[in-house]
Parts: sequence; structure tokens; C-alpha cells
Amino acid sequence: MKGKRLLKTVAVALVMGVSYISLGSVLESEPAFSNLIPVPREVLVGEGRFRIDDTFTVKVSGEPDERMYPAASRFLRRLDQRTGLFLPQDYVEKGENLSEVGLEIVVERPGQVNLGEEESYHLSVTAAGVRIEAETDLGAMHGLETLLQLLSADDRGYYFPVSSISDMPRFPWRGLMIDSARHFMPLDVIKRNLDGMAAVKMNVLHWHLTEDQGFRVEVKSYPKLHEMGSDGMFYTQDQLKEIVAYASDRGIRVYPEFDVPGHATAWLVGHPEMASLPGPYEIERGWGIFDPTLDPTKDVVYEILEAVFTEMAAIFPDEYFHIGGDENEGHHWDKADHIQAFMKERGIADNHQLQSYFNKRLIPILDELGKKMVGWDEILQPDMPTNIMIHSWRGQDSMVAAAKAGYSSILSNGYYIDLMQPASDHYLVDPLPADIDLNEDQRSRVYGGEATMWSEHVTVETIDSRIWPRTAAIAERLWSDQSVDDVEDMYRRLDTIALQLEELGLTHLKNRAMMMRRLAGGYETEPLRVLADVVEPLKIYRRNSDLSYRSYSPYTLLPDVAVADAKDARRFGALVDQYLEMGGAEDKAAIRAQLEEWSENHTALSQLAARSPALREALPLSEALRDLAELALSSLDGEATESAAILERAREPVAKVELQVVDAVERLLAK
Repeated sequence: MKGKRLLKTVAVALVMGVSYISLGSVLESEPAFSNLIPVPREVLVGEGRFRIDDTFTVKVSGEPDERMYPAASRFLRRLDQRTGLFLPQDYVEKGENLSEVGLEIVVERPGQVNLGEEESYHLSVTAAGVRIEAETDLGAMHGLETLLQLLSADDRGYYFPVSSISDMPRFPWRGLMIDSARHFMPLDVIKRNLDGMAAVKMNVLHWHLTEDQGFRVEVKSYPKLHEMGSDGMFYTQDQLKEIVAYASDRGIRVYPEFDVPGHATAWLVGHPEMASLPGPYEIERGWGIFDPTLDPTKDVVYEILEAVFTEMAAIFPDEYFHIGGDENEGHHWDKADHIQAFMKERGIADNHQLQSYFNKRLIPILDELGKKMVGWDEILQPDMPTNIMIHSWRGQDSMVAAAKAGYSSILSNGYYIDLMQPASDHYLVDPLPADIDLNEDQRSRVYGGEATMWSEHVTVETIDSRIWPRTAAIAERLWSDQSVDDVEDMYRRLDTIALQLEELGLTHLKNRAMMMRRLAGGYETEPLRVLADVVEPLKIYRRNSDLSYRSYSPYTLLPDVAVADAKDARRFGALVDQYLEMGGAEDKAAIRAQLEEWSENHTALSQLAARSPALREALPLSEALRDLAELALSSLDGEATESAAILERAREPVAKVELQVVDAVERLLAK
């Protein structure tokens, strides 16, 4: 049975007086165990159920941080929202005198929201009640998320299945980077994604706050930075503190990124004296790599950076501070006579060495503030001190090189979720694959990884659908045992977690339906949905290969409705493979029904597009899908048809999307 091998079990065990049996024999009767994500370290399954009714209460014991009480209260609200039960507790409070307890949470000590803090937990469910034990409240909160995933129902009502779960993370750094600089993301976007992160046990928010397109934080010592570099869209310092506190309450670290010396145009709008070449400068409206760069030869640059970093260090308590350092092509340095003279005078051979000079001048500033420098892998140069962290985005080779040279590192290469690649691509990327060329000491310097949500092609409406549910697959890779690698089972569980994440206010599902109504110009969206569920946006950086997109372009069209894992296309591909292997009449009938739907859909979509001009650019794609479906139907009927031209046309991108069923049809034709 799928998913059975993902969980470590024993044949029979006796824990706390309860007899536990192997998972395989109960998966069908208790499917919640096979839906857990991330997969826990060890699951023992017992016989019986703890029934939940309107007397269910929660008690917190031990010495937790104060955050444990609102966390337990949020658990209660999510539980009553799922079950519809009128639970008696409004809030979980310290020292409550409860006559009966449904869930007891026992915590040894307050957790520190720092790298490497203890996050393990033990969850036990008996027919009499539920107990979560953890050294820290951070671990206990992870246990609450697992417990919510175990919530089940039958004809008698809701229950938690009897079980014993011991769990801990594989990597201590499990992050998500959100770019609020290219497209500004209001506080509610950040908060709901923090809730999503906590639900899948991620513990680091990397907040990208400056770019060529915007300087997004209030700086009191140099207010022109945000006043002139943000179009009025920036976070006040109180708002930054609000996010840090919100994240800390969920056991999540927040650390900022101020990208220098490149990607720096927004810095220069208000302070052109920081630039390598004379201004004036304007906020960039397009996407790409731009030339404006901070001048490493000017003392004023370091004075302003020190002031900014000092203000931010007081807001972000985390020990790490990201200075970017990526994609500086040095064109303005090459053109500046004074910079070339500076390099010659000091024996600086090239722009890589000049950037190292720049970075090394930042290290004492950060050291004085109690911060450790993090930078993209371009900052890895032979003369850099080893007390910095390398953030690998160009490939695992740089991470391996960093570990061998004594640097700590985290991985984002392979986790670029903005590239709209399927979840399977990310899921099989491991920060420490079995064959990595590192010894045990070097492996210990690889702390984990981060999913990266760059925001060129996302807005407030679409960002959640680009992060979720795929990021849950990355969260599992960073939490669960390395042996957890069944792609099809991962997809099955993503469908479940996608629904559970909605209760946190995430809009990855509901906004898609809203956008389709807008695009269709009314409530009738079924023809558009049929097409949207078999296409995916152009991947990697192909969407903007013609440079047509700018920061104020419409992100409300078919590629914005489409998602990275086209559900119907993936389902159809699996159905075709099963039919080709087994030759079942039932599978053949299901394939035929799907092909007939696609064949008939073009007429309906054409009628919809007649009154919604925004849809008309997608009609050639819809026509190609119809022709592809009719070709496959002819093949099923045993009719020989020329296919090359139809397949070739169906592979052509249209309206910034691609059909995802062409390969499956081609396999069907070859039968």
C-alpha cells in the first residue's frame, strides 16, 4: 500500500500500557496516518480511538514560554472550526483548574527561537486522552500540528486514532524566503504564510526587503531611502517588529536581507552619493539584472549601511543577517575611473576581489551588532573569513566547496519555487544526498535549506498559489528522514495539506477560482477551468523572455490562474501509464471520458471568450487541446491518423503557458 514504507514502525510494542501494532494493518481503517506531512520520525499505531466531544479541553503543564498558551488556544479554535463543536474553553490559560482534560501539553522549559534549539516532541493518543511531551514549547507546537493532521471522523463523530509518535527534524534550518521588494507584500500576506510555515514545521522566514524595484523598510536615520525608494509601499519599524513577534509566537526565526552592492537601484534614488556613477536614479519598473551598484570606495556608503544595519539589528533579534551579494556584474565599477584607480592603487585584481573588499568592510559592522553575515554564494571568495554563512543558489557545488573550506551553508538551489517547476523536482533535491562528497564534520556545516519565493511574477492575489502546497514538499525534505522519497505518495498528501492550509487564511485555492471568475467575466468558469487544469505557466525564466512584463503589468491572465502542478494533466498521465501497463477496460473508459471532455471544451471556451476578450489569446491553445484529444480518441478506436503536426503544435507555448498532456497522449498513440 502506498505510503506504508514511509513511516518507521514495529510489529508490536507496549507503550504506556497500550498495545501498538504495525502501521500496514491499519492504514485502510485509519487513513490519517498516511496523510501526515512532514512524515514523522516514528509512528506506532494502536487499537482504539479517543473521541472528541464538546467537553474537550487543553491543559498546559511544566515551564513553557508564554507563547505556548496562545498556541494552544489557536489549536482549539482550529479544532472547533473543523469539527463544529462548541468547545468550552475560550482560551488556554496558565494554572487553569480543569476537572477533565482531553489534551495535556507538558513542556520542560521555554524554547529559544534560535538556530539549533531543541524541536523534538512525543505525541501519545490513548482511548482516555492525548498527551504531548516536549523539552521546549517549540517542539510542543510541532506536536499540535501533527495532532491536527490526525483528526479523523466516522459515523459517530470526530476522534484522534490511538497512536504514539516520536518526532524530530533532520535539519535545523527549514526556511522560506519571501521577496517583498519587487512586488510589495502587505502584512497579512506575511502573517498567513507564517501560519502556513508553522503548519508544516518550517522555522525560518528569510525576508528580502530591498531591490532595484523598491526599498521596503522605514529607516529613521536616512528617511530618503524609504520615502524616495518605495513608491510609498514600505514597512514601518513597528510593523517589522509586529512580524518578528508574530513569527516568534509560532517558533519561527525572521532574518532580513538587504541586498548589496548590486540590486541596489532603490537605495540610490534617495542617496545617489552611494552610487558608483553619478545619478540621478529612478526605481526600476522592469525585471532583470541592472547595473547601478554601490561604490565600495566611498566612506559614505559604509556610514549609511552601518546606520541601516544598526536600526535593523534592533528590530530583528536573529543572529543572522543577509547582505545578498548576488548578480553584481560590475559594469558601473568598470566605467568609474576613480574605482579603477582605487583598485590599481590597492592591488585589487578584479571585481570579485573588489566585492570581497566591500564585504570584508561590512563584517566588522555586523560583528559589532552581534550578527553573522549570510550571503549568496558569490561572496564565497578565498580571502573571506569562515565565520560567514554561504547561501547556495547556483548549485550544490558551491555548498560543497563552502563546507570543505570551513564555512556553514544552506541550500536554495533546487528550491526556487518561483520557477514554477513541479513539486517533484523540488522534493527530490536533498541538501545532503547520500553520495555527497563531504565527511561527517563537513556535513555538520550544512544546516538545511530555504524555498525561495522571488516576486517578479507574483502579486498579493497569486503569491500563495505559488508557495503552497509545493513548499510543503520542501518542508518534508528538510524535516523527515532521507528515505522518505515516494513522489506519488507526496502528491497524494499534498492534496490533503492544501485543504488544511486554507483554514489559516491562505488563498492558494480560493483566489484561483476568484481570478477565473474575473477572467471569464462572470460566474460560468467551467470551460476555463478545464483548460487551466491541463496547462502550466512557462517555467524557469521563459515567461518574461520577451521582457514584456513590468512591475505594474497585469498578473490576472491564464498563466496566473495556472499552477505548477496541473492536477488533471498529472492524473491523466498516471491513468495512461496504468492503462498501458494493465490494459484495463475501466482505465480505457476513464481515458476516453477525459478526452471527450477536452474535445468538446473548445466550443464552450470559444463562446466564453466571445464575451471575455482577455481569454481570446488562449483560444489557439484550446484548439490544440481539442485536436490532441480527437487524435487520441481516434487511436483508441484503432484508426490510423497522422500525428506529428498535431503533437508539434500542441507543444508550442501559447499565452505564456504550455499544455502538460502532450507526452501522455504520445505514449498512448505508441501503444
